[in-house]
Formats: sequence, C-alpha cells, structure tokens
Amino acid sequence: MTDPDATDAVEDPLGPPAADPFGDAGSPESEVGGASTAAEPGLDLGSASVEELVELLERSVSERDQYLDALRRNQADFENYRKRAAKQVADDSARAVESLVDKLLPVLDACDAAVHHGASEVEPIYAALLGTLEKEGLERISPTGEEFDPNRHEAVMHEPAAEGESGTVVSDVMRPGYGWKGRVVRPAMVKVRG
Repeated sequence: MTDPDATDAVEDPLGPPAADPFGDAGSPESEVGGASTAAEPGLDLGSASVEELVELLERSVSERDQYLDALRRNQADFENYRKRAAKQVADDSARAVESLVDKLLPVLDACDAAVHHGASEVEPIYAALLGTLEKEGLERISPTGEEFDPNRHEAVMHEPAAEGESGTVVSDVMRPGYGWKGRVVRPAMVKVRG
C-alpha cells in the first residue's frame, strides 16, 4: 500500500523548481534593467561596487568571445570537412570511371584491330563506343608526325633520322594511347625517328 504523502514529495520535472539554487530569485537585486541575470552565486548585485560589476561584465564579455571563437572554429572545421568529403566523393567517382575506361582499352584495341583487318561489321559498334567515351572525356593519342613526348608516348622502335632532320619525331604508331580528361591512361606505343 502506498503512502499518499510520499507521492507529494516527488517533484514534477516540468513544474517549477522547489527552491531557487541561488537564493535570490524574485529579489530586486537579481534584475538589472528589468531583465533577469544569471549572477554568480554569492554576488549580491545590490551591494556590489562599480569595479566588481565592471569586472563581472568583462569576464562575461571575455567568456562570450571565447564561445564565439570556438563556434567560428567549429563552423570553419565543419565547412572544411564538408569540402574535403565532397572532393573525396568526386575523386573516388573519377577514379572509378578512369578504372572502367582502363578496363575498356583492350576492347577498343580489339575493335581497332578488327576494323583494320577488314571486319566491317564491327566498325559501327566500335565507332559508337569510341564516340561515347570521347564525349565523356576520352582522348585518343595517335601522334604520327608529332614531336616525341615521353609523357604521352612509349618508344618501342627507333630508326635513324634522315639527312638534315633534327629532333625526335614519331614515325609510326604501333598501338594508340588514351587519355582521360587530360591525364594519360595509357601512352601510345610508337616508332621514333631521330
């Protein structure tokens, strides 16, 4: 059996507090300019000197500034995190597409070889695949007659230069290379002269 007086002792968590923890709620000293303040315990604003009030105000302003600085740092950290996460997602997506393009290169090579050997039925499929990839950023590197560039070309054969010819020039392409959005995925395999 429950004691009816025992239930009266339990405070309603949503109701008013049983007692003011600072002991000065409702007193005229706890209001400054009509607004209630959270004065420090033990500080009686009515009897506080101007110096004490100025010191309290300076501490409050300093604490406020510290909280604002912390908030600004947290906002900047979050914004940097958001940018890093977005860049990471974009980089991961670009790497995945580049990996797919790299895996499709043997298919392009097989189609190219089939077309060069007279398999005309492969040509429309090859042209459609190559056209789609080029629209998305694929670049075919077929540098016949261009200056040799070791960043884009892989020399597998060499022949001497003709009389009066200077520099190293690509004389024949053994296998085309490919770039994806400005990066070389596979250098062109070439024969150079010079």
